[in-house]
Amino acid sequence: MHDAPTMLCAGEALTDMIHQGQEQWISQVGGSVWNVARALAVLGERTAFAGAISADRFGDALWNASDAVGLDLRLIQRVQRAPLLAVVEQGEPPSYFFIGNDSADLHFDPAALPAGWSAALRWAHFGGISLARQPLAATLVALAQRLKAQGVAISYDPNYRNLMDQHYQPTLQAMAALADVIKVSDDDLRGLFPALPLDQALQQLRSANPAAYCLLTRGAQGATLFHGTQRADAVAPRVTVVDTVGAGDASVAGLLHSLASDPARTLQAHLHAALAAGSAACLQAGANPPQPAAMNTFFEQLQGDSK
Repeated sequence: MHDAPTMLCAGEALTDMIHQGQEQWISQVGGSVWNVARALAVLGERTAFAGAISADRFGDALWNASDAVGLDLRLIQRVQRAPLLAVVEQGEPPSYFFIGNDSADLHFDPAALPAGWSAALRWAHFGGISLARQPLAATLVALAQRLKAQGVAISYDPNYRNLMDQHYQPTLQAMAALADVIKVSDDDLRGLFPALPLDQALQQLRSANPAAYCLLTRGAQGATLFHGTQRADAVAPRVTVVDTVGAGDASVAGLLHSLASDPARTLQAHLHAALAAGSAACLQAGANPPQPAAMNTFFEQLQGDSK
């Protein structure tokens, strides 16, 4: 393939149906894995999203938003199925549920991807609810295993949702064992390991692959990046928050962009890149990609503060 992607994000792209009160709703494009793909594309990485979306107006919105940020569209499959919807009721924390028992995302078929699509790949990111929805989850785990065997580095963000009950544990273990990068929040750990204290939950997750980079985010309390026995800690820069939606996805993209573009950076600098991207995403409403200029400003600020 000409200009084949070097970054892949495979999983779900969906539509958030957000309650506005008095039975008024708005729709917004979203999906954790797709958000990471858009952020990587905005940060200059040659990125493709691999997944299936519907052939209706909801799918059109996802397609157009993918095109708008320069994502490689060749790995997006359009299928004649209903869209995947996340119904979000306002509140703190918001309550939500998913509609899509036989929706488009479940019909993603890696065998139908164009020849040579993975030849230039360096990184592949997986996670979100796509890994909690069968048969898609098994398809994606198998794809991650094939790419890993091909020499592609694997990134994984479970991004806990209420679909991830005890049946999700084998997928969690399989993906954590494959991953070269694991991103997890403190809330994710509480959801994935409800019986364990936070430090024990993190230890159990990392035990599947102790050598991997592991990014732990704790909201306003900051973040930690582990790599083997090394660790770096930092607090995000102060920002006037417009919306935190998509900040975690942006932080994954910031870390992957840093690892891919400047692998010789210190662990502290890689962490600063992740925090800078997450903070930049908070400056705008919705799960919109971080703007590179804002990310660079925050990165330089964090680097300066650490000296």
